Amino acid sequence: MIAEAAIARVAEREAERFRAANPRAFAHRAVATGWFQSVPFHWMKDWPSPVPIVAASARDATLTSIDGHTYDDFCLGDTASLFGHSPPALAAALARQAGEGLSYMLPTERGAALSQRLAAMFGLPQWQVTTTASEANRAVIRWCRGISGRRKILIFNGAYHGAVDDAFVDLKGGDPAMRASLIGQVHDLRDTTTVIEFNDQDAVAAALRSGDIACVLAEPVMTNVGMVRDAPGFLAALRKLCDETATLLVFDETHTISSGYGGHGVTHGPRPDLMVIGKSIGGGVPCAVYGFSAEVAERMAALNAARPAGHSGIGTTLSANALAITAMDTMLGDVITPAAYDHMLRGAARLLAGLEAEIAGVGLEWRVAQVGARVEFLTCPTPPRNGGEAKAAMHPALEAAIHLFLANRGILLAPFHNMMLVSPVTSDDQIDRLVGAFADCTRALKE
Repeated sequence: MIAEAAIARVAEREAERFRAANPRAFAHRAVATGWFQSVPFHWMKDWPSPVPIVAASARDATLTSIDGHTYDDFCLGDTASLFGHSPPALAAALARQAGEGLSYMLPTERGAALSQRLAAMFGLPQWQVTTTASEANRAVIRWCRGISGRRKILIFNGAYHGAVDDAFVDLKGGDPAMRASLIGQVHDLRDTTTVIEFNDQDAVAAALRSGDIACVLAEPVMTNVGMVRDAPGFLAALRKLCDETATLLVFDETHTISSGYGGHGVTHGPRPDLMVIGKSIGGGVPCAVYGFSAEVAERMAALNAARPAGHSGIGTTLSANALAITAMDTMLGDVITPAAYDHMLRGAARLLAGLEAEIAGVGLEWRVAQVGARVEFLTCPTPPRNGGEAKAAMHPALEAAIHLFLANRGILLAPFHNMMLVSPVTSDDQIDRLVGAFADCTRALKE
């Protein structure tokens, strides 16, 4: 156990160290007053430092701040730059596309090639492009409701699927409740969203056999409430129950693309009916895709043919713009390769082993979880089995102190939880520096 007094002591000391080392970041906040709360978007305030680090540039797995500090970047844009910052092939392709036009509202030859790359990598034959994974999830929910004629969706407690209203329902004391943090929510989402705990096969069976669930929207491994692994056999049972009840299975693989080439469904199974991938597939250029089976495509086409003319509620003007198409085609053709995953998985295994050794060395009852190239330390003795247990095990003050300690020593972790990403350009030296700084932090907390 780590004493609360020790957490407070380390946090205060590290905050002072940050203030002394980052004067330009504080000056930046003073002049960025045109932004609400001094940042272009609110989650930029979620870092544990007294003010956000202000980025100047990033390349490969390294980020440099305006205060001149160089960081080993294990956040990588919270997966947006999972395959490294500005891969040379991507930078060159984007520069060429910028000279040829950015958005036409027309298909391109490169888009045809991209559709084939997506089908080959992820094993689904039909695809559509959106601007964000949030938009893709919203579109998939609409399609699933439309082609099934059912109103409800099923999600898992603690899941996050972007800014999608339907997914913001939690379990509180075993009962569904709309997430209290939602701003301006006026409709009761519980009428159309069923929520249960991850890995609860009996609850899945009971919910799906009611016959009113259009789709299950899930990460095959939960990654946004800490990391919660699928229990042995759970995903296979989920697939079987969906088939038995004519329920569509949707995998949101925006994060679990870390599992291996083709994502978690291709690497470990089972295969979903539809899947969503965002962020990393464009190397950080705003874009996402959703793919679906031939059977789902036929049902979508029939629905389109039968519905009245007018806007479907799916899509935006910038969906599938030329820049996004070029970014994704380049990433899938030149950057996101089996060889890249070989490097990522080897590095993640090195990181996992190093963290486990240091945790054991200081006698802490913590655990380390791994989902392919994604590693996360858990400040609890038992890996959580579901979102409820994961939320109960979180220790925000402790995690913030660790993150700030590491940032002050040139190591960036994702600010929302304890996630560390290993990219194809992350070096062994960077991994070893992270493990060493983590060891120094645990010793400081144990003093």
